[in-house]
Amino acid sequence: MNPIIKEDLDQLAQLLDAARKMGEAHLQQLTDHPTSTNPENINWPDLPETGLGALGTLEMFRTLFYPHIVASSGPRYWGFVTGGTTPAAIMGDWLSSVYDQNTQLTSGRGDASALLEIQTVQLLLDLFDLPDTFMGAFVTGATMANFSGLAVARQWAGQQLDLDIARDGLRMHIPVYSAQPHSSSLKALSMLGMGSSTIQQVPTLPDREAIDISALRNLLPSDKMQPVILVASAGTVNSVDFDDLQTLAELKKEHNCWIHVDAAFGGFAALSKEHKHLLIGWELADSITVDFHKWLNVPYDSAMIFTRKEHAVLQIQTFQNSSAPYLGNPWEQFSYLNYVPENSRRFRALSVWFSLMAYGKSGYQSIVEESIEMANYLADQLLQTGCFRLLAPVRLNTVCFQPIAEMKGSFSVAEFLDELNREGIVFMTPSQYKGETCIRAALVNFRTNRAEVDKAMDSVNRVIKKLAL
Repeated sequence: MNPIIKEDLDQLAQLLDAARKMGEAHLQQLTDHPTSTNPENINWPDLPETGLGALGTLEMFRTLFYPHIVASSGPRYWGFVTGGTTPAAIMGDWLSSVYDQNTQLTSGRGDASALLEIQTVQLLLDLFDLPDTFMGAFVTGATMANFSGLAVARQWAGQQLDLDIARDGLRMHIPVYSAQPHSSSLKALSMLGMGSSTIQQVPTLPDREAIDISALRNLLPSDKMQPVILVASAGTVNSVDFDDLQTLAELKKEHNCWIHVDAAFGGFAALSKEHKHLLIGWELADSITVDFHKWLNVPYDSAMIFTRKEHAVLQIQTFQNSSAPYLGNPWEQFSYLNYVPENSRRFRALSVWFSLMAYGKSGYQSIVEESIEMANYLADQLLQTGCFRLLAPVRLNTVCFQPIAEMKGSFSVAEFLDELNREGIVFMTPSQYKGETCIRAALVNFRTNRAEVDKAMDSVNRVIKKLAL
Protein backbone atom coordinates (compact mmCIF):
# COMPACT_ATOMS: atom_id res chain seq x y z
CA MET A 1 0.00 0.00 0.00
CA ASN A 2 1.19 3.51 -0.78
CA PRO A 3 2.70 4.89 2.45
CA ILE A 4 0.72 8.16 2.33
CA ILE A 5 -2.54 6.28 1.84
CA LYS A 6 -1.60 3.96 4.71
CA GLU A 7 -0.81 6.91 6.96
CA ASP A 8 -4.15 8.52 6.13
CA LEU A 9 -5.95 5.25 6.78
CA ASP A 10 -4.26 4.94 10.15
CA GLN A 11 -5.33 8.50 10.98
CA LEU A 12 -8.83 8.22 9.55
CA ALA A 13 -10.55 9.37 12.75
CA GLN A 14 -8.47 12.56 12.84
CA LEU A 15 -9.09 13.19 9.15
CA LEU A 16 -12.84 12.85 9.46
CA ASP A 17 -12.81 15.05 12.54
CA ALA A 18 -10.85 17.74 10.69
CA ALA A 19 -13.35 17.68 7.82
CA ARG A 20 -16.22 17.76 10.31
CA LYS A 21 -14.80 20.80 12.07
CA MET A 22 -14.34 22.64 8.80
CA GLY A 23 -17.86 21.80 7.68
CA GLU A 24 -19.32 22.69 11.05
CA ALA A 25 -17.56 26.05 11.06
CA HIS A 26 -18.99 26.81 7.61
CA LEU A 27 -22.53 25.90 8.63
CA GLN A 28 -22.34 27.91 11.86
CA GLN A 29 -21.55 31.10 9.96
CA LEU A 30 -23.59 30.27 6.86
CA THR A 31 -26.01 33.16 7.27
CA ASP A 32 -23.06 35.59 7.21
CA HIS A 33 -21.19 33.88 4.38
CA PRO A 34 -21.18 35.78 1.05
CA THR A 35 -23.74 34.75 -1.56
CA SER A 36 -21.46 35.61 -4.48
CA THR A 37 -17.77 35.83 -5.21
CA ASN A 38 -15.55 37.14 -7.97
CA PRO A 39 -12.46 34.92 -7.92
CA GLU A 40 -9.37 36.39 -9.48
CA ASN A 41 -6.74 34.16 -10.99
CA ILE A 42 -6.30 31.18 -8.70
CA ASN A 43 -2.77 29.84 -8.43
CA TRP A 44 -3.68 26.23 -9.06
CA PRO A 45 -0.92 23.77 -8.10
CA ASP A 46 0.40 21.14 -10.49
CA LEU A 47 -0.17 17.46 -9.82
CA PRO A 48 2.36 16.58 -7.08
CA GLU A 49 4.75 13.71 -7.58
CA THR A 50 4.40 12.85 -3.92
CA GLY A 51 0.97 13.59 -2.48
CA LEU A 52 0.26 16.06 0.29
CA GLY A 53 -1.82 13.63 2.31
CA ALA A 54 -5.42 14.31 3.28
CA LEU A 55 -4.69 16.91 6.00
CA GLY A 56 -2.28 18.80 3.77
CA THR A 57 -4.83 18.80 0.96
CA LEU A 58 -7.56 19.98 3.31
CA GLU A 59 -5.39 22.89 4.38
CA MET A 60 -4.60 23.76 0.77
CA PHE A 61 -8.32 23.73 -0.04
CA ARG A 62 -9.01 25.93 2.98
CA THR A 63 -6.59 28.61 1.85
CA LEU A 64 -6.76 28.23 -1.93
CA PHE A 65 -10.41 27.69 -2.77
CA TYR A 66 -12.67 27.90 0.29
CA PRO A 67 -12.69 31.72 0.13
CA HIS A 68 -14.52 31.36 -3.18
CA ILE A 69 -17.25 29.04 -1.87
CA VAL A 70 -20.62 30.84 -1.86
CA ALA A 71 -23.51 30.40 0.54
CA SER A 72 -25.64 28.57 -2.02
CA SER A 73 -27.20 26.53 0.79
CA GLY A 74 -27.84 29.65 2.85
CA PRO A 75 -31.10 31.52 3.52
CA ARG A 76 -30.58 34.39 1.03
CA TYR A 77 -29.44 32.56 -2.08
CA TRP A 78 -32.50 33.18 -4.25
CA GLY A 79 -31.10 33.31 -7.77
CA PHE A 80 -31.88 29.69 -8.57
CA VAL A 81 -34.37 27.38 -6.91
CA THR A 82 -31.73 26.10 -4.53
CA GLY A 83 -32.60 24.56 -1.19
CA GLY A 84 -30.38 24.17 1.82
CA THR A 85 -29.31 20.96 3.48
CA THR A 86 -31.08 19.89 6.65
CA PRO A 87 -28.87 18.45 9.40
CA ALA A 88 -30.34 14.98 8.89
CA ALA A 89 -29.80 15.19 5.12
CA ILE A 90 -26.14 16.05 5.69
CA MET A 91 -25.78 12.99 7.92
CA GLY A 92 -27.33 10.76 5.29
CA ASP A 93 -25.24 12.25 2.51
CA TRP A 94 -21.97 11.82 4.43
CA LEU A 95 -22.86 8.21 5.17
CA SER A 96 -23.68 7.68 1.50
CA SER A 97 -20.01 8.41 0.76
CA VAL A 98 -18.83 6.21 3.62
CA TYR A 99 -20.88 3.20 2.55
CA ASP A 100 -20.35 3.91 -1.17
CA GLN A 101 -23.17 1.69 -2.41
CA ASN A 102 -24.05 1.32 -6.09
CA THR A 103 -27.83 1.21 -5.78
CA GLN A 104 -29.08 -1.30 -8.31
CA LEU A 105 -30.49 -4.67 -7.24
CA THR A 106 -33.15 -5.51 -4.70
CA SER A 107 -31.86 -9.04 -4.15
CA GLY A 108 -29.16 -11.43 -5.21
CA ARG A 109 -25.76 -10.12 -6.22
CA GLY A 110 -24.72 -6.68 -5.01
CA ASP A 111 -25.85 -4.58 -2.09
CA ALA A 112 -29.38 -4.08 -0.79
CA SER A 113 -29.48 -0.28 -0.93
CA ALA A 114 -32.23 -0.49 -3.57
CA LEU A 115 -34.54 -1.76 -0.82
CA LEU A 116 -34.12 1.52 1.04
CA GLU A 117 -34.69 3.42 -2.20
CA ILE A 118 -37.97 1.60 -2.77
CA GLN A 119 -39.05 2.40 0.79
CA THR A 120 -38.05 6.05 0.30
CA VAL A 121 -40.21 6.17 -2.82
CA GLN A 122 -43.15 5.02 -0.71
CA LEU A 123 -42.45 7.76 1.83
CA LEU A 124 -42.36 10.34 -0.97
CA LEU A 125 -45.64 9.13 -2.46
CA ASP A 126 -47.14 9.61 0.99
CA LEU A 127 -45.54 13.06 1.31
CA PHE A 128 -47.06 14.19 -2.01
CA ASP A 129 -50.36 12.31 -1.59
CA LEU A 130 -49.70 10.41 -4.81
CA PRO A 131 -51.20 6.94 -5.32
CA ASP A 132 -49.11 3.79 -5.23
CA THR A 133 -49.85 3.30 -8.92
CA PHE A 134 -46.52 5.13 -9.36
CA MET A 135 -43.02 3.77 -9.03
CA GLY A 136 -40.06 6.09 -8.55
CA ALA A 137 -36.34 6.14 -9.22
CA PHE A 138 -33.65 8.57 -8.11
CA VAL A 139 -31.72 10.50 -10.73
CA THR A 140 -29.30 13.42 -10.57
CA GLY A 141 -31.73 16.27 -11.09
CA ALA A 142 -34.72 17.59 -13.01
CA THR A 143 -32.82 17.38 -16.29
CA MET A 144 -32.34 13.62 -16.01
CA ALA A 145 -35.83 13.18 -14.56
CA ASN A 146 -37.37 14.99 -17.54
CA PHE A 147 -35.08 13.04 -19.86
CA SER A 148 -36.16 9.75 -18.31
CA GLY A 149 -39.87 10.53 -18.40
CA LEU A 150 -39.73 11.74 -21.99
CA ALA A 151 -37.59 8.75 -23.01
CA VAL A 152 -40.32 6.38 -21.79
CA ALA A 153 -42.91 8.61 -23.47
CA ARG A 154 -40.95 8.28 -26.72
CA GLN A 155 -41.01 4.48 -26.37
CA TRP A 156 -44.76 4.63 -25.68
CA ALA A 157 -45.35 6.72 -28.81
CA GLY A 158 -43.46 4.16 -30.88
CA GLN A 159 -45.44 1.31 -29.37
CA GLN A 160 -48.67 2.95 -30.52
CA LEU A 161 -47.40 2.49 -34.09
CA ASP A 162 -45.87 -0.96 -33.50
CA LEU A 163 -42.33 0.44 -33.37
CA ASP A 164 -39.59 -0.28 -30.81
CA ILE A 165 -37.71 3.03 -30.84
CA ALA A 166 -35.23 2.01 -28.13
CA ARG A 167 -34.16 -0.98 -30.25
CA ASP A 168 -34.58 0.25 -33.82
CA GLY A 169 -34.10 3.99 -33.53
CA LEU A 170 -36.29 7.04 -34.04
CA ARG A 171 -38.02 6.78 -37.42
CA MET A 172 -40.94 9.09 -36.86
CA HIS A 173 -41.83 12.57 -35.74
CA ILE A 174 -43.48 12.58 -32.33
CA PRO A 175 -45.61 15.69 -31.69
CA VAL A 176 -44.78 17.33 -28.34
CA TYR A 177 -46.89 20.17 -26.96
CA SER A 178 -46.16 22.59 -24.11
CA ALA A 179 -46.73 26.22 -23.17
CA GLN A 180 -43.76 27.07 -20.96
CA PRO A 181 -41.40 24.08 -20.95
CA HIS A 182 -38.37 24.29 -18.70
CA SER A 183 -35.07 24.45 -20.56
CA SER A 184 -34.22 21.00 -19.20
CA SER A 185 -37.16 19.51 -21.10
CA LEU A 186 -35.91 21.10 -24.31
CA LYS A 187 -32.45 19.72 -23.55
CA ALA A 188 -33.97 16.28 -23.00
CA LEU A 189 -35.78 16.42 -26.35
CA SER A 190 -32.47 17.32 -27.96
CA MET A 191 -30.65 14.41 -26.34
CA LEU A 192 -33.47 12.03 -27.27
CA GLY A 193 -33.14 12.91 -30.94
CA MET A 194 -36.66 14.36 -31.00
CA GLY A 195 -35.41 17.90 -31.53
CA SER A 196 -35.69 20.78 -29.09
CA SER A 197 -37.05 23.09 -31.80
CA THR A 198 -39.83 20.74 -32.84
CA ILE A 199 -41.87 21.25 -29.68
CA GLN A 200 -45.18 22.92 -30.51
CA GLN A 201 -45.58 26.01 -28.37
CA VAL A 202 -49.12 26.28 -27.05
CA PRO A 203 -50.50 29.78 -26.38
CA THR A 204 -50.94 30.69 -22.74
CA LEU A 205 -53.91 32.16 -20.94
CA PRO A 206 -53.97 35.98 -20.75
CA ASP A 207 -51.44 37.29 -18.22
CA ARG A 208 -50.52 33.71 -17.35
CA GLU A 209 -47.86 31.12 -18.16
CA ALA A 210 -50.42 28.30 -18.15
CA ILE A 211 -51.67 26.41 -21.20
CA ASP A 212 -54.73 27.79 -22.94
CA ILE A 213 -56.69 24.53 -23.16
CA SER A 214 -58.89 25.79 -26.00
CA ALA A 215 -55.80 26.68 -28.04
CA LEU A 216 -54.31 23.27 -27.29
CA ARG A 217 -57.43 21.51 -28.53
CA ASN A 218 -57.15 23.40 -31.80
CA LEU A 219 -53.51 22.37 -32.20
CA LEU A 220 -53.90 18.67 -31.45
CA PRO A 221 -54.07 16.31 -34.45
CA SER A 222 -57.45 15.70 -36.02
CA ASP A 223 -56.56 12.01 -35.96
CA LYS A 224 -57.21 11.39 -32.29
CA MET A 225 -55.35 8.09 -32.38
CA GLN A 226 -52.06 9.77 -33.34
CA PRO A 227 -49.74 9.53 -30.30
CA VAL A 228 -48.74 12.88 -28.82
CA ILE A 229 -46.80 13.96 -25.73
CA LEU A 230 -48.00 16.79 -23.51
CA VAL A 231 -45.38 18.41 -21.27
CA ALA A 232 -47.26 20.12 -18.46
CA SER A 233 -45.91 22.60 -15.94
CA ALA A 234 -46.60 22.31 -12.24
CA GLY A 235 -44.79 25.50 -11.33
CA THR A 236 -43.22 27.53 -14.14
CA VAL A 237 -39.82 29.11 -13.62
CA ASN A 238 -40.74 32.76 -13.31
CA SER A 239 -44.27 32.97 -11.94
CA VAL A 240 -44.77 29.41 -10.61
CA ASP A 241 -47.86 29.01 -12.75
CA PHE A 242 -49.65 25.68 -13.00
CA ASP A 243 -51.28 24.16 -16.04
CA ASP A 244 -54.80 22.84 -15.53
CA LEU A 245 -53.61 19.30 -14.85
CA GLN A 246 -57.09 17.90 -14.31
CA THR A 247 -58.38 19.12 -17.68
CA LEU A 248 -55.21 17.93 -19.38
CA ALA A 249 -55.76 14.50 -17.87
CA GLU A 250 -59.30 14.47 -19.25
CA LEU A 251 -57.85 14.95 -22.74
CA LYS A 252 -56.55 11.39 -22.48
CA LYS A 253 -60.17 10.29 -22.89
CA GLU A 254 -60.28 12.00 -26.28
CA HIS A 255 -56.70 11.85 -27.57
CA ASN A 256 -53.95 9.26 -27.52
CA CYS A 257 -51.53 11.19 -25.32
CA TRP A 258 -48.80 10.78 -22.73
CA ILE A 259 -48.78 13.45 -20.03
CA HIS A 260 -45.46 14.34 -18.44
CA VAL A 261 -45.66 16.79 -15.53
CA ASP A 262 -42.61 18.86 -14.67
CA ALA A 263 -43.18 19.52 -10.97
CA ALA A 264 -39.53 20.08 -10.10
CA PHE A 265 -40.36 22.32 -7.17
CA GLY A 266 -44.07 23.04 -7.73
CA GLY A 267 -44.87 19.51 -6.60
CA PHE A 268 -44.27 20.65 -3.05
CA ALA A 269 -47.49 22.67 -3.27
CA ALA A 270 -49.03 19.35 -2.22
CA LEU A 271 -47.81 20.13 1.31
CA SER A 272 -49.66 23.45 1.54
CA LYS A 273 -53.34 23.31 2.45
CA GLU A 274 -53.98 26.55 0.56
CA HIS A 275 -52.11 25.51 -2.60
CA LYS A 276 -52.46 21.75 -3.00
CA HIS A 277 -55.48 22.30 -5.28
CA LEU A 278 -53.00 23.49 -7.93
CA LEU A 279 -51.91 19.87 -8.37
CA ILE A 280 -55.34 18.31 -8.81
CA GLY A 281 -54.99 15.90 -11.71
CA TRP A 282 -51.26 15.22 -11.46
CA GLU A 283 -52.06 11.82 -10.01
CA LEU A 284 -53.42 10.93 -13.47
CA ALA A 285 -50.19 11.79 -15.29
CA ASP A 286 -47.98 9.16 -16.91
CA SER A 287 -44.70 10.56 -15.55
CA ILE A 288 -43.74 13.25 -13.05
CA THR A 289 -40.48 15.06 -12.32
CA VAL A 290 -39.73 16.25 -8.76
CA ASP A 291 -36.44 17.78 -7.64
CA PHE A 292 -35.23 17.16 -4.09
CA HIS A 293 -32.18 19.43 -3.91
CA LYS A 294 -34.72 22.21 -4.18
CA TRP A 295 -37.54 22.31 -1.64
CA LEU A 296 -36.76 19.00 0.08
CA ASN A 297 -33.50 20.63 1.21
CA VAL A 298 -31.14 17.73 0.58
CA PRO A 299 -27.69 18.07 -1.02
CA TYR A 300 -27.06 18.12 -4.76
CA ASP A 301 -27.67 16.02 -6.80
CA SER A 302 -31.05 14.47 -6.09
CA ALA A 303 -34.34 14.17 -7.99
CA MET A 304 -36.92 11.57 -8.89
CA ILE A 305 -38.77 10.40 -11.95
CA PHE A 306 -42.16 8.98 -11.03
CA THR A 307 -43.76 6.77 -13.68
CA ARG A 308 -46.94 4.76 -13.63
CA LYS A 309 -46.32 1.11 -12.86
CA GLU A 310 -48.35 0.14 -15.91
CA HIS A 311 -45.51 1.58 -18.02
CA ALA A 312 -42.83 -0.61 -16.42
CA VAL A 313 -42.34 -2.72 -19.56
CA LEU A 314 -41.81 0.42 -21.66
CA GLN A 315 -39.35 1.73 -19.09
CA ILE A 316 -37.32 -1.47 -19.14
CA GLN A 317 -37.36 -1.50 -22.94
CA THR A 318 -35.96 2.03 -22.86
CA PHE A 319 -33.19 1.56 -20.29
CA GLN A 320 -32.47 -2.18 -20.11
CA ASN A 321 -28.97 -3.62 -19.95
CA SER A 322 -29.88 -6.78 -21.83
CA SER A 323 -26.45 -7.24 -23.42
CA ALA A 324 -24.59 -7.53 -20.09
CA PRO A 325 -25.11 -11.06 -18.69
CA TYR A 326 -23.28 -10.22 -15.46
CA LEU A 327 -26.02 -7.69 -14.66
CA GLY A 328 -28.73 -10.34 -14.76
CA ASN A 329 -31.89 -10.69 -16.80
CA PRO A 330 -33.82 -7.36 -16.73
CA TRP A 331 -37.11 -9.23 -17.10
CA GLU A 332 -36.55 -11.61 -14.19
CA GLN A 333 -35.06 -9.44 -11.44
CA PHE A 334 -35.81 -5.87 -10.43
CA SER A 335 -32.80 -3.63 -10.82
CA TYR A 336 -32.88 0.16 -10.95
CA LEU A 337 -30.22 0.25 -13.66
CA ASN A 338 -32.93 -1.04 -16.04
CA TYR A 339 -35.27 1.83 -15.17
CA VAL A 340 -33.08 4.94 -15.45
CA PRO A 341 -30.14 6.10 -17.62
CA GLU A 342 -27.35 5.58 -15.09
CA ASN A 343 -25.83 2.18 -14.41
CA SER A 344 -23.69 3.63 -11.62
CA ARG A 345 -26.10 5.00 -9.05
CA ARG A 346 -24.98 6.75 -5.89
CA PHE A 347 -26.92 5.97 -2.71
CA ARG A 348 -28.95 9.20 -3.13
CA ALA A 349 -31.95 7.80 -1.32
CA LEU A 350 -30.13 7.78 2.03
CA SER A 351 -30.04 11.56 2.56
CA VAL A 352 -33.71 11.82 1.56
CA TRP A 353 -34.68 8.93 3.85
CA PHE A 354 -32.76 10.47 6.76
CA SER A 355 -34.44 13.83 6.33
CA LEU A 356 -37.95 12.46 5.83
CA MET A 357 -37.69 10.24 8.87
CA ALA A 358 -36.12 13.00 10.97
CA TYR A 359 -38.70 15.73 10.25
CA GLY A 360 -41.76 13.93 8.94
CA LYS A 361 -44.63 15.30 6.90
CA SER A 362 -45.37 18.13 9.32
CA GLY A 363 -41.74 19.25 9.27
CA TYR A 364 -41.75 19.62 5.51
CA GLN A 365 -45.18 21.19 5.55
CA SER A 366 -43.79 23.91 7.82
CA ILE A 367 -40.80 24.47 5.48
CA VAL A 368 -43.08 24.87 2.47
CA GLU A 369 -45.61 27.10 4.19
CA GLU A 370 -42.94 29.35 5.68
CA SER A 371 -41.24 29.71 2.29
CA ILE A 372 -44.56 30.79 0.77
CA GLU A 373 -45.14 33.24 3.62
CA MET A 374 -41.65 34.71 3.21
CA ALA A 375 -42.09 35.09 -0.56
CA ASN A 376 -45.22 37.14 0.03
CA TYR A 377 -43.44 39.17 2.72
CA LEU A 378 -40.56 39.86 0.33
CA ALA A 379 -42.99 40.99 -2.37
CA ASP A 380 -44.65 43.41 0.07
CA GLN A 381 -41.30 44.83 1.12
CA LEU A 382 -40.21 45.32 -2.50
CA LEU A 383 -43.43 47.17 -3.34
CA GLN A 384 -43.03 49.41 -0.29
CA THR A 385 -39.76 50.75 -1.70
CA GLY A 386 -41.75 52.37 -4.48
CA CYS A 387 -39.03 51.30 -6.93
CA PHE A 388 -40.36 47.96 -8.12
CA ARG A 389 -43.48 46.37 -9.54
CA LEU A 390 -44.53 42.74 -9.67
CA LEU A 391 -44.88 41.23 -13.13
CA ALA A 392 -46.92 38.34 -11.77
CA PRO A 393 -48.69 37.57 -8.50
CA VAL A 394 -46.85 35.52 -5.92
CA ARG A 395 -48.52 32.18 -6.62
CA LEU A 396 -46.24 30.07 -4.45
CA ASN A 397 -42.63 30.77 -3.45
CA THR A 398 -41.20 32.96 -6.21
CA VAL A 399 -41.26 36.75 -6.62
CA CYS A 400 -41.07 38.02 -10.20
CA PHE A 401 -40.41 41.77 -10.29
CA GLN A 402 -38.67 44.59 -12.14
CA PRO A 403 -37.60 48.20 -11.51
CA ILE A 404 -40.14 50.86 -12.42
CA ALA A 405 -38.63 52.47 -15.49
CA GLU A 406 -40.73 55.64 -15.25
CA MET A 407 -39.46 56.43 -11.75
CA LYS A 408 -37.05 59.33 -11.28
CA GLY A 409 -33.56 57.96 -10.78
CA SER A 410 -34.63 54.63 -12.26
CA PHE A 411 -32.15 51.87 -12.96
CA SER A 412 -32.06 48.76 -15.10
CA VAL A 413 -32.28 45.15 -14.03
CA ALA A 414 -28.63 44.64 -14.95
CA GLU A 415 -27.47 47.70 -12.98
CA PHE A 416 -29.45 46.66 -9.94
CA LEU A 417 -28.29 43.03 -9.94
CA ASP A 418 -24.66 43.95 -10.55
CA GLU A 419 -24.65 46.09 -7.41
CA LEU A 420 -26.82 43.79 -5.35
CA ASN A 421 -24.87 40.62 -6.05
CA ARG A 422 -21.57 42.44 -5.59
CA GLU A 423 -22.55 43.09 -1.95
CA GLY A 424 -22.86 39.34 -1.43
CA ILE A 425 -25.70 39.58 1.10
CA VAL A 426 -28.37 38.18 -1.19
CA PHE A 427 -28.16 36.57 -4.61
CA MET A 428 -30.74 36.97 -7.39
CA THR A 429 -30.66 36.45 -11.15
CA PRO A 430 -32.28 38.07 -14.18
CA SER A 431 -34.96 36.34 -16.21
CA GLN A 432 -37.64 36.99 -18.83
CA TYR A 433 -41.38 37.09 -18.24
CA LYS A 434 -43.74 37.69 -21.15
CA GLY A 435 -40.86 39.21 -23.08
CA GLU A 436 -39.86 41.61 -20.31
CA THR A 437 -36.55 41.49 -18.48
CA CYS A 438 -37.16 40.88 -14.82
CA ILE A 439 -35.68 39.61 -11.58
CA ARG A 440 -36.68 36.35 -9.96
CA ALA A 441 -36.25 35.51 -6.31
CA ALA A 442 -37.05 31.89 -5.40
CA LEU A 443 -37.34 31.02 -1.70
CA VAL A 444 -37.06 27.32 -0.78
CA ASN A 445 -34.47 27.26 2.01
CA PHE A 446 -35.52 26.01 5.44
CA ARG A 447 -33.36 28.72 7.07
CA THR A 448 -35.12 31.62 5.34
CA ASN A 449 -37.18 33.59 7.85
CA ARG A 450 -38.36 37.18 8.31
CA ALA A 451 -35.01 38.29 9.75
CA GLU A 452 -33.18 36.96 6.69
CA VAL A 453 -35.60 38.69 4.33
CA ASP A 454 -35.04 41.90 6.29
CA LYS A 455 -31.26 41.52 5.85
CA ALA A 456 -31.80 41.09 2.13
CA MET A 457 -34.02 44.17 2.00
CA ASP A 458 -31.38 46.22 3.82
CA SER A 459 -29.04 45.35 0.94
CA VAL A 460 -31.74 46.13 -1.64
CA ASN A 461 -32.36 49.55 -0.08
CA ARG A 462 -28.64 50.36 0.00
CA VAL A 463 -28.39 49.55 -3.69
CA ILE A 464 -31.46 51.64 -4.50
CA LYS A 465 -29.96 54.61 -2.67
CA LYS A 466 -26.63 54.18 -4.43
CA LEU A 467 -28.16 53.89 -7.92
CA ALA A 468 -30.66 56.70 -7.44
CA LEU A 469 -27.96 59.26 -6.61
